[in-house]
Amino acid sequence: MSPEATALWDRALKALEAAKILVDIDADGAASRAYYAAFYAVSALFALEGTTFTKHTSVAAAVHRDLVRAGRWGEDLGQAYSWLMRLRQTGDYGQGVRVRADEARQAIAKAASIVRATKEASGGLLP
Repeated sequence: MSPEATALWDRALKALEAAKILVDIDADGAASRAYYAAFYAVSALFALEGTTFTKHTSVAAAVHRDLVRAGRWGEDLGQAYSWLMRLRQTGDYGQGVRVRADEARQAIAKAASIVRATKEASGGLLP
């Protein structure tokens, strides 16, 4: 596995664990970390396949184009990724709008599903 994919995968796992720790004390932070868990996980998969991106929107487009539409993932995972991305915007930048604890818990569950699906899509290359 490439050093870039390894580093991204490690970040994904750490972000997911951080989200779990934050959920009861900082729902905004937990939602952000949950999104980043998904973001880093899919970025690791794409890095394994020789593709890198410089924008979050480019990764989101690739999730839908190269994973969902290509039939590698179900539509539910694509929707989960988009939802996480929107929730992170609220958590990080919401002016007067906050992420609720129940939303943060949903974000963690969705991110965990994406991390698992990414590992499966790697064909055993991600630990």
